[in-house]
Amino acid sequence: MAKLSRKLGVIGAGRMGSALIRGLIKAKVLSPDKVITADPDRAALEHLKKETGVKVTADNALVAKSAEIILLALKPDLVRPILQYIKGVLTRDHLIVTIAAGVPIRQIEEVAGSEARIIRVMPNTPALIGRGAAAFSPGKKATKQDVEDVRSILEAVGIAVELPEKYLDAVTGLSGSGPAFVFMMIEALADGGVKMGLPRAVAMLLAAQTVAGAAEMVLQMKRHPGELKDQVASPGGTTIAGISQLERGGLRATLIEAVEAATKRSMELGKA
Repeated sequence: MAKLSRKLGVIGAGRMGSALIRGLIKAKVLSPDKVITADPDRAALEHLKKETGVKVTADNALVAKSAEIILLALKPDLVRPILQYIKGVLTRDHLIVTIAAGVPIRQIEEVAGSEARIIRVMPNTPALIGRGAAAFSPGKKATKQDVEDVRSILEAVGIAVELPEKYLDAVTGLSGSGPAFVFMMIEALADGGVKMGLPRAVAMLLAAQTVAGAAEMVLQMKRHPGELKDQVASPGGTTIAGISQLERGGLRATLIEAVEAATKRSMELGKA
């Protein structure tokens, strides 16, 4: 994993912003003295400072002045006003990275200018434990070094793929929103175990480990999940009986429609 030579400023030290900072420090992609972050939650900042050694401030403009890469770890409705606030200190030497869902590069350019170097990123919450799945799209002015630096930032907390921006709404619907869908599946599996008599704690542990193990098999064995499913579903057995019930309940169609709905909502945010 490549080390970054440029200083990083993170505006927004919430769950995702702080997860990226922790991942970068842990992976030694950046040293603490090369990171500065701002957030209105002073207690959260002090905790992050104590844990990682990074610089903290309440001044977003100071972050922009102190760093060459500015990561906007903000909710979509905060991106424009904060960009307006720091616009006076932005230069062509800055790279602006945004992780706000549904905010397209053109909206960043409307405030920062058409010459701004911008990369839009869609991460997900498993980045909190170093197992994130992220996609990113460079703006037309972003350099090759910009791309490599953003890849290094994201790979410090998981995997990263580069895609044209037109696909990022679908990424938002799949991997951005997907963890919540999987959490519901884990909860439902555990409830099924409880219904059949298992203690709640045991059912939850088994359900979570089952999902984690199945996902790891897909990643490591690089085989189609349908093939792996067929290996478990022996003729006339318990698994095929359960699969039959899932098909009657429309599990596949429901998950497909959930990704579609989340994608469409991301598109709507981009039009706001």
